Amino acid sequence: MRGAGNNIPHRLNQDANIFSEMLVETARAINPDLTILDGIIGHEGNGPSNGEPRQLGILAAASDIFALDRAMVEILNVSPEQVPTVAASQRLGVCPELAAIEFPHLNPDLLKIEDWRLPDKLMPIDFGMPRVIKSTFKHLYTRFIKEPISVYGRE
Repeated sequence: MRGAGNNIPHRLNQDANIFSEMLVETARAINPDLTILDGIIGHEGNGPSNGEPRQLGILAAASDIFALDRAMVEILNVSPEQVPTVAASQRLGVCPELAAIEFPHLNPDLLKIEDWRLPDKLMPIDFGMPRVIKSTFKHLYTRFIKEPISVYGRE
């Protein structure tokens, strides 16, 4: 007989809502005093690992992690319902309405990107051992082989 805990990773892989709510609840539990968003270069499309780099030039910070996410989807001109974690934060009542967020420098309307491309489809996150091993080897290859070799290719 399988315990309930043994089924959690499988359920997370199958249900983006459960996984997104878990991420939101984790952020609530951590409750950071400051969240910094590096959006200088974003990865649109099937990113971040297979995305296309795109210059955004955005560096943002907020004391409310959910307000920062809400502002960013506004900048990218993406409906909050299309981003599972933002939708989950709205369902859980922790995401402020855009009108309630104070922007001391630039309003999202001034930074709006009209043609940001989302992934073709949401891919489930797989915490199974084959995925972890593949990801680890890919990281090690990039870090210790691909990146050092690219240095020698420069003139």
